[in-house]
Amino acid sequence: MSLAVLTSRALAGMQAPEVTVEVHLANGLPSFTIVGLPETEVKESKDRVRAALQNAGFEFPSRRITVNLAPADLPKESGRFDLPIALGILAASGKMPADALASYEFAGELSLSGELRPIRGALAMTFAMHRSSDKNGKQRAFILPRMNADEAALVRDVTIFPADSLLQVCAHFAATDPDARLTRHIATPTSARPNYPDLADVKGQAQAKRALEVAAAGSHSLLMVGPPGTGKSMLAARFAGILPPMTDDEALESAAVQSLTSGFTTARWKVRPFRSPHHTASGVALVGGGGTPRPGEISLAHRGVLFLDELPEFSRTVLEVLREPLESGQITISRAARQADFPARFQLIAAMNPCPCGYLGHPSNKCRCTPDVIARYQGKISGPLLDRIDMQIQVGALAHEDLLKQSTGESSEHVAARVAHASARQLSRQGKHNNLLSNSEMDNHCKPDAAGEQLLRTAMTRLNWSARAYHRVLKVARTIADLDDTSTIKQAHVAEAIQYRRALREQ
Repeated sequence: MSLAVLTSRALAGMQAPEVTVEVHLANGLPSFTIVGLPETEVKESKDRVRAALQNAGFEFPSRRITVNLAPADLPKESGRFDLPIALGILAASGKMPADALASYEFAGELSLSGELRPIRGALAMTFAMHRSSDKNGKQRAFILPRMNADEAALVRDVTIFPADSLLQVCAHFAATDPDARLTRHIATPTSARPNYPDLADVKGQAQAKRALEVAAAGSHSLLMVGPPGTGKSMLAARFAGILPPMTDDEALESAAVQSLTSGFTTARWKVRPFRSPHHTASGVALVGGGGTPRPGEISLAHRGVLFLDELPEFSRTVLEVLREPLESGQITISRAARQADFPARFQLIAAMNPCPCGYLGHPSNKCRCTPDVIARYQGKISGPLLDRIDMQIQVGALAHEDLLKQSTGESSEHVAARVAHASARQLSRQGKHNNLLSNSEMDNHCKPDAAGEQLLRTAMTRLNWSARAYHRVLKVARTIADLDDTSTIKQAHVAEAIQYRRALREQ
């Protein structure tokens, strides 16, 4: 048989569309051609496949070889197609049974010696394969490099066969002895509890810790404003430790995004991502992009924490790209020839100094910044972006006596227990966290009592809030009530929520 057909997967954002690898051997002058919109890495597979087959002991056919990667209008990148191309050549030349290949999907980069090297996006490919099935409801098995097996097998009910080399894959189809075949891989994700930094390490700052607890319980964004050395970065680093435990679906979503950059290991299973890009990061680094779109920091923080320290030092154009994903929970990267969607359901924790020198309001009275300089510095954060940050608090400097005391703060474990209880209450009541409530859902779940309603109206008038700010304060009040284990939003809950809306300036 001079034609062999195999199945593999490409990557297009979080999608992994099916790719049919067709290999045809024809008479004529020896040549090796790959068609189907291959990028440079795929074109170079000709040399890798040739050397791998020869070093594995196979004779490379001296014929006209044409490899078609269909669909033709889908760009193909990376070395993931090396393995299916090599197997297709062997099947088309009659060196291995071609009929058995239809029940499998293949992906793997080949070394010149025939060893299999890991690929990007194995978990995303397994996701896509799990969602697709033939007309009889059957799914194909997946053969891929052994180093990708653990992450790929995290998707349940998918058959994964890891291999170390091209020869092992060939033996799987040629062997009559079952012991010579590849063994199905079963994932063994770590059962150890994630090890986060403890909130008890932070001395004092009771109000800031309470704000973190409220933000974690309702999935709210938070901005901390204060002088240097007040513990803003320490607090942010411990925020992931008080978030509710990740569900299996959340863990798979987060792992699938990280697998697109080869940044996932099973040791990170059910560990909340914590991303802290430097303030020199570009907009592309933050939201993703490139010729072949890849996820940025906001997507790599999916189901976790995005911490932006020194917020005004980021370029304003970079900060403005956060506005859409903060609302929608996803980002779309558009290019002339393609479009890629990435999830971006992260919790934003930001920190900044109140002025360029950082000591505005500090007990030492070091600040010599003029009002114009302070206004210009704070003005680097646009009103629309600031309006989208649910909670904005002041983190004051600690007295020397407090710094010298032994830390007796509450541990992350105790705070996390209260957060988990409040989170479960929200999910039971409305199926989502308070931050995700729509306006119509807020009418049903976020109605305060008469005193709370009056206080909220007064604050909105005096502080000149926008409608968005009003709704966000009401959602925070709903979260505070959930932490208080009550179904009624009372005046005290509204008052506390208003205290967490200390804007830097009038909006």
